[in-house]
Amino acid sequence: MVSMSDLASRVLYEDNHLIIVNKLPGELVQGDDSGDRTLADDVKAYLKEKYNKPGNVFLGIPHRLDRPTSGIVVYCKTDKALSRMTALFRTSDVKKTYWAIVDKAPAKREGELIHYITRNAETNKSIASSRERKGSKLAKLSYSLIASSDNYHLLEIDLHTGRHHQIRAQLAAIGIHIKGDLKYGAQRSNPDGGISLHARRIVFIHPIKKEQIEIVADPPHSALWDYFTAQLS
Repeated sequence: MVSMSDLASRVLYEDNHLIIVNKLPGELVQGDDSGDRTLADDVKAYLKEKYNKPGNVFLGIPHRLDRPTSGIVVYCKTDKALSRMTALFRTSDVKKTYWAIVDKAPAKREGELIHYITRNAETNKSIASSRERKGSKLAKLSYSLIASSDNYHLLEIDLHTGRHHQIRAQLAAIGIHIKGDLKYGAQRSNPDGGISLHARRIVFIHPIKKEQIEIVADPPHSALWDYFTAQLS
């Protein structure tokens, strides 16, 4: 369990309907077969303590973020907000921007990737191919190269669809690998066991207030993330 002060420092937005948190690599958005404690558990404990709530705390989960990925996670504090936010994510009415530290620069500094993604549930892995296959789903993203170091490059990626492991699979399909992502071809792991993929920005219309919300999350601290952040500041 994380400390309440640590979690409070990672709350990016909160009102009566939503709480948005900057997830660390390795944290689970919600429970899985591992039985490990989740970020949702910690957010519930935080809300219970902050507002001195008796009994159970409601916390809805309208979307997912892979365990090794860091960045923006939206949780809902009411059932009404949950149903509406889930609909927004399902219809791609939420604009999502990611940062990815990768081992190779793409051939073009800016571009769009279009693939068909097939998910293998047994291996929990997706394959991106140029041709449609049985059970595959169309996947689109656009990217731009925004910074480079001697050995790595920083891509800013806008998702146009929301497929399983989409960014990881599409980059791997063109021979580019996210730092630390052994599952999709990286040569070595990151010290924290995560991957250098970060949900950087999210924009949507608030499901209750009907006003535009834009949230930006800093990446986790590491020598390389700090280097790129400094380059862009």
